Amino acid sequence: MTDKKEPQSPLEQHLKYLKLSFMREQYRDMAAQAAKKDWPHVDYLAKLAHGEAALRRDRSTQRRIRMARFPVIKTLDQFSWTWPQKINRLQVKNLFRLGFIGDKSNVIFLGGVGLGKTHLASALGYAACLKGYTVLFATAVDIINTLVAAQAAGRLKQELKKYTRPALLCLDELGFLPIDKAGADLLFQVISLRYEQGALVITSNRAYKDWPEIFNNDSTLTSAILDRLLHHAETVLIEGRSYRMKDQIES
Repeated sequence: MTDKKEPQSPLEQHLKYLKLSFMREQYRDMAAQAAKKDWPHVDYLAKLAHGEAALRRDRSTQRRIRMARFPVIKTLDQFSWTWPQKINRLQVKNLFRLGFIGDKSNVIFLGGVGLGKTHLASALGYAACLKGYTVLFATAVDIINTLVAAQAAGRLKQELKKYTRPALLCLDELGFLPIDKAGADLLFQVISLRYEQGALVITSNRAYKDWPEIFNNDSTLTSAILDRLLHHAETVLIEGRSYRMKDQIES
């Protein structure tokens, strides 16, 4: 014989309709506390409202993190400062105040492979999510492949919005693989549309002087890209040997 569920009270029905899940689950227990501790009605309501707001903020944060599509969640605390031979620690820490997002400017991490560029880009994106900013993380190649497919399907305009809408776009691994003319033109569109409209974090293993090689040796296009990127940008140089080769190097 199964126990019958108690019918919902009118208050519970209203709270369910209004999607106030914290209040619906906690109002009885908090009412008991209020009676025991002699809380005024306004204090009781304030505590319920505070709990509801906190729950919604947490859900919104988790949704932003999920939508950002980080390959792995990284934080600044996890970064190994002792491995790179050269990195401006104060400069990096200042970036985590996230002022560049409000300014709609750019951060570019330049350095060889295995020096933590992606880690720092991911950590910046994660910190931005926690502060309420919308974020998208993607590699340059993934962005190009997605846009090439969208262009072929006649959906380029809609797909571009995916990369222009977030407050912060983390564009990883620019220069790790060669980009043909079509891909370079598409990436230029993303950068151009975000110019002074939204912040970018870019990681690259190439010095700026070598960027024409990234963009199909098109010096005109490269100049146009750098002009937009560097107008409002901070460059973080990281030097040293690959952390992923650490064990082999030290053995």
